[in-house]
Amino acid sequence: MTLAVTPSASAAAPPQINANFTMFLKLLTTQLKNQDPMNPTDPADMAVQLATFSAVEQQTQTNALLKSIGGQVSQMGMSQLAGWVGMEARAAAPAAYSGTPLTLWPKPESGAETTSLLVTGADGKLAATLNVPVSNGPITWEGRDATGDALPPGSYSFSLESYAGGKLIGTTPVEVYSRVIEAQSGPDGPLLVLAGGAMVAATAVTGLRAGG
Repeated sequence: MTLAVTPSASAAAPPQINANFTMFLKLLTTQLKNQDPMNPTDPADMAVQLATFSAVEQQTQTNALLKSIGGQVSQMGMSQLAGWVGMEARAAAPAAYSGTPLTLWPKPESGAETTSLLVTGADGKLAATLNVPVSNGPITWEGRDATGDALPPGSYSFSLESYAGGKLIGTTPVEVYSRVIEAQSGPDGPLLVLAGGAMVAATAVTGLRAGG
């Protein structure tokens, strides 16, 4: 995978802090050159100005260091994520079903007495409602509806309804393992493209395992 980075026009412009630093230095030098020898600048005022000068200089250096560190962290993250391609990542995202059972990780609401798994197709229509055990452990979905009939291959999303006393107390997304086919750099951090086309932030992945 090759990543291309196109420099923006704003990248060539000096940071605002650098412009302020240069202007402050010019003003201070001009003041020293043009002060009245008979009435020089008060030492206390000079000390304040020098302290300000030092603070501006340190801020400039800090900003440059943070920018450098940010670039290193970004590159390191993409380098690590490249190794995820071909593996299976667990996340609350639509998953591609092609006849191979999917591993799901439901999260029942606290106090749930019964739970139902809702399977939704790519068209947004409910494809199946299945009674499942109240557990945080993994369950296997074999691609069938409530009557046992096989559902066609495609992209499916999963959610869990929790009930107590016969009443719905909450609906939570269900995480599912999907194969990672690509890693990308997004505006808010690295992104993973899953089999079936779903895209999730790398920070949303809660598990990782070798691809089957």
